[in-house]
Amino acid sequence: MACASIPFTNLGDLAGTTFAKLSRLEADPFESQVSPKYIFEDIVGNSPALQEVLDHVAIVAATDSTVLLCGETGTGKELIARAIHNLSCRRKRTLVRVNCAAIPSGLLESELFGHERGAFTGALMQKKGRFELADGGSLFLDEIGDIPLELQPKLLRAVQEQEFERLGNAHTIHVSVRMIAATHRKLPELIREGKFREDLFYRLNVFPITIPPLRERREDIPLLVDYFVAKLSREMGRQINRISSRTMEAFTNRSWRGNVRELANFVERAVVLSQGDELILPPGESAACYSPETCSISTFQQAERNVIVDALKAASGRIAGKGGAAERLGLKRTTLQNKMHKLGIKRA
Repeated sequence: MACASIPFTNLGDLAGTTFAKLSRLEADPFESQVSPKYIFEDIVGNSPALQEVLDHVAIVAATDSTVLLCGETGTGKELIARAIHNLSCRRKRTLVRVNCAAIPSGLLESELFGHERGAFTGALMQKKGRFELADGGSLFLDEIGDIPLELQPKLLRAVQEQEFERLGNAHTIHVSVRMIAATHRKLPELIREGKFREDLFYRLNVFPITIPPLRERREDIPLLVDYFVAKLSREMGRQINRISSRTMEAFTNRSWRGNVRELANFVERAVVLSQGDELILPPGESAACYSPETCSISTFQQAERNVIVDALKAASGRIAGKGGAAERLGLKRTTLQNKMHKLGIKRA
């Protein structure tokens, strides 16, 4: 299928996508920091590293070339795959996703290529595989490094020749599928270990795109925090519209090993615990810490102290009652008072 160039629409014209602005302290408007160059739904960031990725996405999307997405877990490989499909001439057809690591190896062949009734024990009816369902559209094979070695020759043929047979049927099925694969593993190392076929790697590695980890694009963290807080606040019916510069600095300084997924989960926990209009970090946790192994006790205590002081300031020194520091932190009044005594915090 030959693809013609797809015109790019301004980000603000994208129906159904809202980028909310928070009145964060000392922050620029959120909208001004999001590139309007292309439509990339739910991909937030303005760093040079991310812009380079999106430029490559825009270039390859208008072709039918196979794309291999590489990057750590949680960097947003599925979002990039969706962007490639949505910018392609196949966008009116289905993007079919398969997580190769989540399906037992004995069932993966049937999931990919389908089976006939009676092909094996438990096959009670004919089933179309993911390749067949993706005909005319795109197929996203996530965690391609976990494909069993014995299944890789059949996958290679399907990717290269666009043909395969269902289990239990000798009839060859021909399809037109745009292939997008993704992995967090180093495939050349798997090849050296004899766990991945070299010819399959070369067939998938036509247009590789490496997605940078969050620690390499720290300037995107405030945008992502704003985005997740606004999104989660709407979903939970909260009215959080302020993030202190200290809190945002803590988010920015952390080396997020779980990348955007870890950041989103951390923000969700903070939104759940924030009862007022300001985002409060969970008590006893510091977003500035990389991991328990790399954070000293004093760092945890200082972070906890900062969170409590922020909550007291936001509550004008009140501990108990509606809108008090204890309610804002999700703690009992006595628990908060004990922590204040331990950390040497006075209400004044």
